Amino acid sequence: MSLASSLVAIGDGTLPDSFEGLKSQFDASWIQSALQQTGVATLRKRKLPAEQVIWLVIGMALYRDRPIDDVVRGLDLVLPGEDGRQRRITKGAIPQARDRVGAEPLRELFLCTARAWALSSAERNRWRGLLVLGLDGTRLRIPDSPDNRNAFGVPRSARTGTCSYPLIQAVGLMALRSHLLLDFDFAEGYASERTLAEPMIKRAPAESLIIIDRGFAYHSTFQQIARGGRHWLTRAKKDHRWTVLRKLGEGDELVEVYTSHAENPKVPPPYVARMIRYQRKGFRPQMLMTSLVDAEQYPANEIVELYHERWEIELAYGEIKTDTLEQLEAIRSRTAERVRQELWGLAVAYNLIRREMEAVAAHLRVPPTRISFRGALRRIREAFIWASIASPGAIPKLVERMRLELQELVLPERRPRSYPRVVKFKMSPYDRKAGNALN
Repeated sequence: MSLASSLVAIGDGTLPDSFEGLKSQFDASWIQSALQQTGVATLRKRKLPAEQVIWLVIGMALYRDRPIDDVVRGLDLVLPGEDGRQRRITKGAIPQARDRVGAEPLRELFLCTARAWALSSAERNRWRGLLVLGLDGTRLRIPDSPDNRNAFGVPRSARTGTCSYPLIQAVGLMALRSHLLLDFDFAEGYASERTLAEPMIKRAPAESLIIIDRGFAYHSTFQQIARGGRHWLTRAKKDHRWTVLRKLGEGDELVEVYTSHAENPKVPPPYVARMIRYQRKGFRPQMLMTSLVDAEQYPANEIVELYHERWEIELAYGEIKTDTLEQLEAIRSRTAERVRQELWGLAVAYNLIRREMEAVAAHLRVPPTRISFRGALRRIREAFIWASIASPGAIPKLVERMRLELQELVLPERRPRSYPRVVKFKMSPYDRKAGNALN
């Protein structure tokens, strides 16, 4: 049985009742729906129909260390010919099949699965009746090809001048307590994170608390979040100006915040927020700013602890870039549409892994963040490699063993970060390359 088939065929009742099979997590009809909504036709006579291209792109993310044609063979994504034998697929047929499908079906598939998985996960992990979400951005490097340069550009660096590679600016909205992506989007490397975030904020569910980085801490962003019955939490910026309305407790104040001229020349009216001052040992004093103004319903000490869960989205980006992509040049596609397609496939694959980890964590009654991502990724890869060559009857036992092994990956309880955040620059004995061969 192929790996693609095993992803949707296991979970047939032979597994322990405490686990849900991947079939219940990934509905095969979602793929067909995504293809139909984007108008992508599927012709069975082709060696790689559209449905199988979807699995190929997801497999490319799961097996980043393998060439794409090896992923095709490992997934067994070749249809049999009229004589019943598998037809050999050439390397040239793979990019042609990817180009026929494009990126849009993968985007639709991600949005469909994210709503089904991340939203339900956030529901199970509410804090005082609110969904706990995180919003932040990151950058991904892509191959230095003419098409990628034309489509995404090469951002400039204030420190070194022009960057060496085209970059992608990505923004994600994440269920922080499980690391499942609820929303995701990307654009050229010099794109504004705030511009990418605006549609996500509009789509974010009501009764949620969105913890944001200071880069998003603007009055316009606060307004967008509040319109949908949502709340926001961030660190105050140095240029914020306010007047204290009344004290709510020690280091806890209700304030009226004034918008700076730099943000909006028309200067919108001031707004009411809550300021919470605190200091952790070894760190400078900090000040949080939030729309959670009810001190009785939302205690200050809990808000302080909750804010530091924002770091989970940074850890999740590390899981994607360092673990899933093996610290290699992040995206391997050399044309813009395939880059977009590969990024959406990466987002789906990451959520697939995290969904499986959440199921194991629920069985063990520990938070999903206490399951080792790198260990889980390794065991999931190994299990599905074996599943691709095993008989159908052996698939449930392989997956059951994988899930039992995942139970051994429980990490100790997370300790508070005791050192300030710093960045180390890797030193190189070589001079920086002057110019660029593609210019």
